[in-house]
Amino acid sequence: MGKIIAIANQKGGVGKTTTAMNLAASLAVLEYKTLVVDADPQANTTSGLGHNPKEIDKSIYECMVDGVDINDIIRATEIEHLDLLPSHIDLVGAEVEMVNLPNREEKMREVLALVKDNYDFIIIDCSPSLGLITINALTASDSVIVPVQCEYFALEGLGKLLNTIKIIQTRLNPDLEIEGILLTMYDVRLRLSNQVVEEVKIHFKDMVFETIIPRNVKLSESPSFGLPAIAHDAEGKGAIAYLNLATEIVEKNGTEQKK
Repeated sequence: MGKIIAIANQKGGVGKTTTAMNLAASLAVLEYKTLVVDADPQANTTSGLGHNPKEIDKSIYECMVDGVDINDIIRATEIEHLDLLPSHIDLVGAEVEMVNLPNREEKMREVLALVKDNYDFIIIDCSPSLGLITINALTASDSVIVPVQCEYFALEGLGKLLNTIKIIQTRLNPDLEIEGILLTMYDVRLRLSNQVVEEVKIHFKDMVFETIIPRNVKLSESPSFGLPAIAHDAEGKGAIAYLNLATEIVEKNGTEQKK
């Protein structure tokens, strides 16, 4: 049975989509069957993995709102062992349409339950909000990774997210765990980056991943080619960092190493 990991932070620009794409691709390169779920109406993970959102006729939106079979929506990517459940701008309207549905917070869990046994890992890219879609993602997940950028105001709003996680643990998903806090956009040349790393580690101690994601041009440009960094520049610092993160997660979960 696959482990479902949400990538969540209500702050924008912290590296959620970059992390979802590249962590999922790295797990796939390590030969773990992986599904990445684009739960953001901006559909950046969808386009970043080579699928044009404008050409998507059915997406996670139809699965959650209309009950369309997820197996009819999942698409292959150019990375072996990596599949995509795409998003579309229509997902913006899902929160309104789901308001009166019974068990509205459980819709994504119900959808993913149909394929959970088919994958080793399912990675969910959440939108930059704490709305109903993100609550659905956290309710469906076994754990959550919180990306935190190594910049000023890094910890701003983090308390609100952690409080939301506690509420979901209490009311909707008692098994939800924090997989870890991931430091992103690290620039070794900047004193500020090093100060943020130190501050986050003081606050959160063992919750912080050992792997730190650097600020990297290849990471930023690879989505424009419809590829994760490991397929665009496998020897780049960004691609190596996400491969290290994937290995850290595999080891942390005691998952059997692939040969």
